[in-house]
Amino acid sequence: MRKSRLPFTLGAAGVALAVSLVAPAFAQTTMKMNISVAQNSHYGVAIDTFAREVEARTVGRYKVQNFYAGALGAERESIEGVQLGTLDLTLTSTGPIPNFVPEVAILDIPFLFRDYAHARATLDGPIGQEMLQKFPAKGLVALAWAENGFRHMTNSKRQIIVPDDLKGLKMRTMENPIHIQAYKQFGILPTPMAFTEVFTALQQGTVDGQENPLSVITAAKLDQVQKNLSLTGHVYSPALILMNNGQWDKLSAGDKQAFLDAAKEAVKANRARIDDDERRAVADLRAKGMTIVENVDKSKFQAALAPAYADFGKRFGQENIDRIRNYR
Repeated sequence: MRKSRLPFTLGAAGVALAVSLVAPAFAQTTMKMNISVAQNSHYGVAIDTFAREVEARTVGRYKVQNFYAGALGAERESIEGVQLGTLDLTLTSTGPIPNFVPEVAILDIPFLFRDYAHARATLDGPIGQEMLQKFPAKGLVALAWAENGFRHMTNSKRQIIVPDDLKGLKMRTMENPIHIQAYKQFGILPTPMAFTEVFTALQQGTVDGQENPLSVITAAKLDQVQKNLSLTGHVYSPALILMNNGQWDKLSAGDKQAFLDAAKEAVKANRARIDDDERRAVADLRAKGMTIVENVDKSKFQAALAPAYADFGKRFGQENIDRIRNYR
């Protein structure tokens, strides 16, 4: 009996030794990623895709744990967390980004982009890729340009058809100096606040309205607290997948490529969701009781911004603005 058990004992010991030797190669690193909106959103589908792709492309050595609806902080707090290393990754709009990388502010100029095709081509091309190189000096690595979308105005007071309709409205804005400067030209009373506070502020009447892409308006169920929607399309709002610089530097060359490729897949999912939202959102929001102004004369809104445009030309260089505006 003793002899018959010996091979088994040796075999078990051999397996245990093999597992102990191999185990370190499969040690898993978990990274935390946060967004300010719900999981069922254009951001949620992006970071869920990113997490799946990272785990698959690194054969399980890296796992991304996602947090939604501002669970780990609003956008600015998330960027600060990534910068400091208390958070590994975030997907954020560019709203707060100029506070960290000032050069990005040029993208927030109203009516800079003609349409989605123009915006995506610009950011995926040399202009956008040059801008991504500005981030490492700030403790951030920008993996890819994602998308928030063209922003539209909602409010609880009246329909917005021409710029004069905006006068005196207290509107929540992003914590973005370019937006605030432009909106003041419309006669808006800008009220910067984190998006995590917006629904309650609208519900309580702290602000009259807000402006966001259709994907955000639908995902956040703003139809429950806003009556009027005007398709102003006044600003294209990009987004960024950001990673802590220190965590990035720890990656091997192969894993860096895996994260970059995962980010590309996340962007595809993000843009596809926005395209889908854009196709159905207006009808859905109207069915939920919102009054929607579709035919907004954007030329009148652009004309109202003439003083702001003159200032932007001096600040950013008119040639830089024209390079983006005329990109083909």
